[in-house]
Amino acid sequence: MFSRREFLTASVALGAIAGVGMEGLWSRAAAQQALSENDLLDAPDFGNVTLLHLTDIHAQLKPLYFREPSINIGVGEVEGLPPHVTGADFLKMFNLKPGSPEAYALTSVDFTALAKAYGKMGGLDRIATIAKRVRAERGDKVLFLDGGDTWQGSYTANASKGADMVEAMNALGLDAMTGHWEFTYGTDRVEEIVDTLDFPLLAGNIFDAEWNEPAFEAYQIFERGGVKVAVIGQAFPYTPIANPRWMIPNWSFGIREDEVRKNVAAARDDGAELVVLLSHNGFDVDRKLASRVDGIDVLLSGHTHDALPEPIRVGNTMIIASGSNGKFISRLDLDVADGSVKGFRYRLIPVFSDVITPDPEISALIDRLRGPHEAELQRELGRTETLLYRRGNFNGTFDDLICQALIAERDAEISLSPGFRWGTSLISGQSITVDDLHNACAMTYPEAYRSTMSGQLIKDILEDVADNLFNPDPYYQQGGDMVRVGGMGYTINPKKPIGSRISDMTVLRTGESIDPKRNYVVAGWASVNEGTEGPPIWDVVEAHLKNNPTVNIEENRSVKLVM
Repeated sequence: MFSRREFLTASVALGAIAGVGMEGLWSRAAAQQALSENDLLDAPDFGNVTLLHLTDIHAQLKPLYFREPSINIGVGEVEGLPPHVTGADFLKMFNLKPGSPEAYALTSVDFTALAKAYGKMGGLDRIATIAKRVRAERGDKVLFLDGGDTWQGSYTANASKGADMVEAMNALGLDAMTGHWEFTYGTDRVEEIVDTLDFPLLAGNIFDAEWNEPAFEAYQIFERGGVKVAVIGQAFPYTPIANPRWMIPNWSFGIREDEVRKNVAAARDDGAELVVLLSHNGFDVDRKLASRVDGIDVLLSGHTHDALPEPIRVGNTMIIASGSNGKFISRLDLDVADGSVKGFRYRLIPVFSDVITPDPEISALIDRLRGPHEAELQRELGRTETLLYRRGNFNGTFDDLICQALIAERDAEISLSPGFRWGTSLISGQSITVDDLHNACAMTYPEAYRSTMSGQLIKDILEDVADNLFNPDPYYQQGGDMVRVGGMGYTINPKKPIGSRISDMTVLRTGESIDPKRNYVVAGWASVNEGTEGPPIWDVVEAHLKNNPTVNIEENRSVKLVM
């Protein structure tokens, strides 16, 4: 029988700080005194295999703030199931105390107050400390796996075309990875980088489009604790749709369920006693895949940035969701015997940067990687008086800032900003630096376009994105959030079919309904179309901040949700 997992073992320490209320009256020092590194990392010796899982770090080397979503809608069979539970409902579902470290790490409840109490999270040097400690305790039983979205999402990653992250992850000592945003550096650059990795990039669902042959190794078998462990890679299946096809013209993608099934069988034939799917499908896709493909013992899920304090069971498969931006690292200790899992202990470790000692070797490496850019990274562009965040199904305040900049600097009536789930948060009172801005928009196709679109085309775009997010069949979901809008509002009913979800589109400035036949001047960025022209989005936002250095953005009320 499977045993029950843990989130944090330090019940005494947690109880000491669980009484936090909305006023945020604890000092950072009090939080540090209540939690210790041992509280977070101590674990009993159990089993013969340990999996460490990190995913969706988005090139974040340093500690950061990242607000989890206040809304994450599930449709169809997954409505009301994790990860589609947020806020107070999440706390109740997982029996977590308001104001506790878990509440801060895993929800948006009282985020600003708790951020000031508990501080930043993540940092690759803290993750290195965790990995080294687990390896010291567990020896040859440890397998460290990265779920992708690792090389993209920061100023330095963009400047080095991913080289900074490759060097950092090599130093971390990974055993394997899969990918998604990695491919937006283009075929030639990806192949060049893969040759410098100290570990394999596994992706059994990517094929050479001309020869219909695997473009990457599908799986590898590792021996850990005397157990043969197969790790099968599953890259993001919709990369050529969600990202520019022209950047990777010779590779074809897809869920390729039959290939997953064949790779599981092949790995078992090769003697695998434990089969792990290292996936970047997104959680709901992984849940459906696990229900249809037998033989996967552990499915390490990525792409949708979900963080769950316990595994989700689908048949005999455990699905693990390890969050994003380096806020968490998952530890799964397994007792494997006679070709099957007899028991497990699970812990989603929150990486509190004020509690976990940074590893000096990785700290020095991070300083060296960022050193040539540090003056520019710290250049102040403005200051925010309100929480700036992105993550959530609809407009976040950082998205609103970008949308405002597009309208003002590109002389547009309406703005569109993609519903990316990457991008760090800033709490009230923080300066906005070049580093912070690029954490929200660093990418390889950043051009801010200006064009005319009919009202009908704008509706069609919103309907198409809504179907990607709210299609009741997970295999048709691409895992992002709704396109963010500026200068307009609308009503959305996620439960309706495509073409019927969006209604009541209005121009905010005038209150007039958007005319399907009229053309509107629209500004946006991150178009997947080749040849898009315009300044990079970070220049647009910087210009806007120069004229508006103090940012005060109220919660967006222009999108109305009906269910």
